Amino acid sequence: MEEVAPRRVTSPCSARGRGRGRGQRRPHTWEISDSDGEGAAPREVGTHVSSTVREHRAAAKALRADQVLSRLAVCVDPAVLEDAGSDILMEALGTLGCECRIEPLRRSRSLQWSVVRPDPAPSSVPLEAWAENEQEQLLLLEPQEFLQSAMQLTQITGPPCSMPWLSPDSPTRPHLAVIGLDAYLWSHQPSSQKTWQLKKSKDSHAKVAVSWPEVEEALVLLQLHENLDVLLVASWQELSQYVCAFTKALSQRPSKQYRDSLAFSFCTAGHWASGQRVTKDGSGLRGVWRRQVRQFNRVSSAVADAVVAAFPSPRLLQQALLDCSTEQERLSLLADLPVKVHRGRQPRRVGPDISRRICVFLTTTNPDLLLDLSS
Repeated sequence: MEEVAPRRVTSPCSARGRGRGRGQRRPHTWEISDSDGEGAAPREVGTHVSSTVREHRAAAKALRADQVLSRLAVCVDPAVLEDAGSDILMEALGTLGCECRIEPLRRSRSLQWSVVRPDPAPSSVPLEAWAENEQEQLLLLEPQEFLQSAMQLTQITGPPCSMPWLSPDSPTRPHLAVIGLDAYLWSHQPSSQKTWQLKKSKDSHAKVAVSWPEVEEALVLLQLHENLDVLLVASWQELSQYVCAFTKALSQRPSKQYRDSLAFSFCTAGHWASGQRVTKDGSGLRGVWRRQVRQFNRVSSAVADAVVAAFPSPRLLQQALLDCSTEQERLSLLADLPVKVHRGRQPRRVGPDISRRICVFLTTTNPDLLLDLSS
């Protein structure tokens, strides 16, 4: 703790002996350096802090994953329901707890996520935290449709061509999912060759050979040039598990973005983090000193109370340490202080280890000195 112009503190005996005939001395005081520079009244500061805490609590409640999930809607294009396995997907979405809508989307055979903001929305939550989920879209592709585009990527030299299922003007962030690609390839694999014959287009009967290395090359090109990931699943059951996991991850995104937007996102609001309130008249300084003693390793509340009761301020303890005649006396100054224990337990004392660490902390001039020898 920082102090400004500390007054010289003497022992009670010396103060009484030298103070006779000179009038009554003022009690010893010590202050925090920035307490006099505060322009706001303590009541106004407390009101501002409490309102900020209330805003953070309201934002945290509105951004909880379960709250966001109840306001999250998954829009499914009607073309998805034409597949026989789509019942597995719809049943999984029904048990998830989010809203499921059947409505035509810009892209056929696609899914899109959107979040409805609470009314009223917390003012401390940025709008970006709500609008981010509206940019996510999952496009389902048939194996043959995906292979035809992959074939174009691997055979064209120069910059990659634009994919037919990617729109540069679309605000959504697309993700691709292909169901049963591996089974489709194996079903078209001849017994003596590891190639598959596909029609290049509907109007042409030319045959083109596609191998697994070319498919893997296409996946890499899509990720490098289009920042596009392709999900390869074997069944609708596996696709349903991915969609549910992706939906839960989206429900957790607003709270994570809100925590990252705070000045100190690693700090959480709570009584322990609020600090000790100190007024201009010095009230609360003893509590600050007690918290400082508690910061030492293996110092309990009872031990801190014993130290603060014997020396109500760090300046008084520092002066008592300087008045010791030997180093051993200085290191063991606090060792024999009694510690209050519960009824029926053995009496305790502060002990030499804690006494040594506090003494070294207040008297050393070496900033790199290790206080706790056990660490």
